[in-house]
Amino acid sequence: MKTLIWVEHDGKTVKDATLAVVTAAAKLGEVHLLVAGQGVDGVAAEAAKIAGVGKVHVADDAAYAHALAENVAPLVVSLMDSHDAFLAPATSNGKNIAPRVAALLDVMQISDILSVESDDTFTRPIYAGNAIATVQTKDAKKVITVRGTAFDKADTSGGSGTIEKVAATGDKGVSSFVNAEIAKLERPELTSAKVIVSGGRALQNSENFHSIIEPLADKLGAAVGASRAAVDAGYVPNDYQVGQTGKIVAPEVYIAVGISGAIQHLAGMKDSKTIIAINKDEDAPIFQVADIGLVGDLFKIVPELTEKL
Repeated sequence: MKTLIWVEHDGKTVKDATLAVVTAAAKLGEVHLLVAGQGVDGVAAEAAKIAGVGKVHVADDAAYAHALAENVAPLVVSLMDSHDAFLAPATSNGKNIAPRVAALLDVMQISDILSVESDDTFTRPIYAGNAIATVQTKDAKKVITVRGTAFDKADTSGGSGTIEKVAATGDKGVSSFVNAEIAKLERPELTSAKVIVSGGRALQNSENFHSIIEPLADKLGAAVGASRAAVDAGYVPNDYQVGQTGKIVAPEVYIAVGISGAIQHLAGMKDSKTIIAINKDEDAPIFQVADIGLVGDLFKIVPELTEKL
């Protein structure tokens, strides 16, 4: 069975989300990668070194410079005659491209898989992760998105994949890139951080959020996250949101400060190795998943904790 993986990259390096997909694809069979972009020879060379990769297909064209799904999907479909499955990371871009590929192939997409049970059987979360469904497909071609936190990351060295140029399918003229406003973070990126400190609505305002959460994160070298309630209240930008409608994370340590533990938030962080909750409400749902719980006033506890670190 041959699998084709869309490689998520920033034009210079392969993003970590791709490495988990390689691990998942290896359970299905031979692993091929697709690097689409403009001036991506360096990305292709890096991708070829990933352990377990057999071949890297490279489509170098201006049409793929910004990973517009309307242009990438037809490219993927053009390569599916020689592949049995297409896999993409369950990121914003991956979830934009994969459904279009599935529609063009007229098959059912299998979303956000957690494990590979066999060539045609997978598990995936449903009901905000409160239940795990086992799904089986009879489609000849499979289109799958992979939850990055559910699989180990493939090694970035040790591979010796061959690089092969493929013909571009061009700009379909359906969409166009206007501009991108990318936030520059001094701290680690949420989805790859080993330690995350998240704040909730209990922080009351943006000033408290920054003065309470950020010093603790700085001491721990951690990324900063937030609940949906904190984001909706305007304490921090959308990029900080952890949860079902935000980012799915699984760090070594997740510290939840003033977060009650709504289902949508738990769905995004309950796979964390160690969860530490700080909340004045001892009945808060967050304590049901926490490994360590501290009941008390966060405005006293967190500064004291920060000072002693």
